[in-house]
Amino acid sequence: MEPLPGIDRRAMLRGLAAAVAALPALGTMAAPAAAAPAAAATLGSWPVSTLEAFADTLVPGERRSPSDRAIAGAASGPGAVQAGVITLLTSPDLPLNPLLPGIAALLDARATAYAISRLILLPLDRPPFVGLSFDHRTTLVTGLFRADDLDRPIWQLLAFLVGLAFDTAAHRHTAQALAEGHPGLVWTGFPQPDADGLWRYPSHSYGTALAEPHPATTPSGSPA
Repeated sequence: MEPLPGIDRRAMLRGLAAAVAALPALGTMAAPAAAAPAAAATLGSWPVSTLEAFADTLVPGERRSPSDRAIAGAASGPGAVQAGVITLLTSPDLPLNPLLPGIAALLDARATAYAISRLILLPLDRPPFVGLSFDHRTTLVTGLFRADDLDRPIWQLLAFLVGLAFDTAAHRHTAQALAEGHPGLVWTGFPQPDADGLWRYPSHSYGTALAEPHPATTPSGSPA
């Protein structure tokens, strides 16, 4: 893949790695009501559509409406898009916003090259990656993770963030996300907290105590 003008791959990698590192703190915060949607609106519809289509390829879901183009509708029920992947990526607490147009442009460039190589006629009213069928999106994304792909670390980190948005609601306080029926947490059967919002595990996961606690273990569970 030839370098694309205006695309700084090192900056993308630094930003994505910094976002992954910042997620544990982000998940302890109450979600701001309007900050992330406002950031997504600033990003623009084409980059958002491309990033949603990438997320939908990894964790597919059902279309939000009959005219939905970013979501291919390859699966029933909510997928990564409904789980809030764009809210995560555009969070003002992560350093990704300035980089997302470039990441989307890089993916669209790959989609254009893919379509040309296979004589696929892309529609002009949507981003190139969104213009691919789900099967072609899947084939293209699979190739992005090949060991010899120049941009593999970018797609790996972006895919990691997509997975965290669905599997863990990493951009949300977990108790808050569960209370609002976050689709990924519901799908994985994540347990509800106790009445005070904390999780406790009164029974051993192996069904038996594996060892007696050290006599100097503190009430919080920390070893002496």
